[in-house]
Amino acid sequence: MQEIFKNIKGDRTIWAVVALLALFSFLPVYSASTNLVYVVGNGTTFGHLLKHAMLLVLGFVIIYAVHKIPFHYFRGLSIIAMPVVILLLIYTLAQGTTIGGANASRWIQVPFVGISFQTSTLAAIVLLVNVARYLSKIKDEKISFKETILPLWLPVFVVLILILPANFSTTAILFFMVMVLCFLGGYPIKYLLSIVGVGIVCLALFVLTAKAFPGLFPNRVDTWISRVENFVDDADTEDDYQIEKAKIAIAKGGVVGLGAGKSVMKNFLPQSSSDFIYAIIIEEYGLFGGLVLVFLYLLLLFRIVIVAHKADSIYGKLLVAAAGLPIVFQAFINMAVAVELFPVTGQTLPLISSGGTSIWMTCLALGIILSVSARREAELEQKHENETSDNPLDVLSGQI
Repeated sequence: MQEIFKNIKGDRTIWAVVALLALFSFLPVYSASTNLVYVVGNGTTFGHLLKHAMLLVLGFVIIYAVHKIPFHYFRGLSIIAMPVVILLLIYTLAQGTTIGGANASRWIQVPFVGISFQTSTLAAIVLLVNVARYLSKIKDEKISFKETILPLWLPVFVVLILILPANFSTTAILFFMVMVLCFLGGYPIKYLLSIVGVGIVCLALFVLTAKAFPGLFPNRVDTWISRVENFVDDADTEDDYQIEKAKIAIAKGGVVGLGAGKSVMKNFLPQSSSDFIYAIIIEEYGLFGGLVLVFLYLLLLFRIVIVAHKADSIYGKLLVAAAGLPIVFQAFINMAVAVELFPVTGQTLPLISSGGTSIWMTCLALGIILSVSARREAELEQKHENETSDNPLDVLSGQI
């Protein structure tokens, strides 16, 4: 055990926060899985808990393995991975599977393993790392908009267009994250405004095409519009039903909650172990539990900013922002949906919600952040060793 801790590098607070979130997730996932067992009729509660444990263990293996890779290697890996994820997105769009009787063209089945994989989450990380690579390359250079179209914006819009038909919320979040990253990277604001305009035009063309040819993307645009309308108006729909049940769960929780495993609304709230798990957490652990969770994500954000600030290169800083900001942003989007501050998006709560792909990709991003932090830590240790070896008193004592 000591040997394992000795080999763990990087920001210790990030490691601690991730471990706390993962350990805490077992209680709400186990509790909310009764919905899948007794309402949906899928497996056993222990089976769901065991699956979640295995996914988290593999997730920590991913963090450990990735944080051992020197972060500058991710430059080349992002270039190699871009065409791979584009091909995966095309395959996903063409061969998307059906889960629970619903169209789920954002997943593909992994051969011989029997699990589904959401390619858009991997594509999001690869794209943001690639954007960070390019922005660090042109930092402090005078560039024209034309020079950035092919190396920067073509991959961005190809990935977004391939994700959009099946998952508007992920597309919108990813586009926003790219804009934030470009702003942080010093990309000219006037060019960013042009890109926002192009994005709005592309979205409008997609919606008009989907309306003109309903069979091309069945039910997708109607679902987006209905979710926005439900958020604005009080309509009697499935999404409205979920929000109402989530609000009842939150109201039942009060300040201290009903207690672990004592949620009532988990049996009535669809996606209680994934999309709406925050409502179940507040019902069982109250306002106090919900605020503790918010604090942990804010602490994670704070340490991500610290790691980015301490990075000794522009690429390191942008890489940490590219990998870390989406995790915290997604967490707050999930919480905002549960308390009806945001329309239903289908975004999970990182490291808490059940689901393999979201856990693994979050762990991949955390591994990248810790890789940057570990490099800084190694440099400081080397500097300290050099200073110690150059100290005349130390040399003299060694001779004696």
